[in-house]
Order: sequence, then structure tokens, then C-alpha cells
Amino acid sequence: MSEQIEEPEQVPPWRPENGPQPRVWCWPAGDRSALYVYDGGKWKYAPVMAHLDHADGRTEYQVTLPTSRDRGTVHRAYWWPQPGLRQSHGSTCEPTDREPIPTTTPG
Repeated sequence: MSEQIEEPEQVPPWRPENGPQPRVWCWPAGDRSALYVYDGGKWKYAPVMAHLDHADGRTEYQVTLPTSRDRGTVHRAYWWPQPGLRQSHGSTCEPTDREPIPTTTPG
């Protein structure tokens, strides 16, 4: 019997009412970690653009996901962990963290 897997839940865009901005971690384009994403009934290889740590303890991964030959790729964000996501491989370098950008300039 085969395992029934649901497509993973996507993360809605962050808004101020969601609380503090998440901390963002990025890797260089040539050495990104990657996930497998269950999309359209298939597991697809998806390089990670960023890993976000939310103030409520949740983790978000932003990935580049292939769609079709004529449409190319899309950028999607997913909560981690969930059954429709699996780790493919890590990076050989440490990620760089970026503090949230202030929304106002102190005067």
C-alpha cells in the first residue's frame, strides 16, 4: 500500500499584525541547501533561497520550485516540518543572517 502525501501548506506573506519580523538566513547561490517538495503528485527538487525563524517558534523555508518547461520556476514558502517536504541536502557553508529592516528611521 502506498503512502498518501498531501501537498505542503504554503506560508502567507508576513504582515506587521503577525508579530515581529522573522530572522532571515541565506546561503550563497552556488552553495544552497535543498528540499524535495511534493507538488502536483511528484517530488520536486527545490533549492532553498532562505530559512526564516519566526518569533512564535515556527520555521519557514523559501524555495525555488520548478513548474513546467514552458513556465520555468516559481518561488514558494513553506512551513517546516510537514510530510510534503523532505531534506535533499545541506550546504557546505554557514548561512548569513539578516536582521529585520527597521520600518522607521529614528529621528
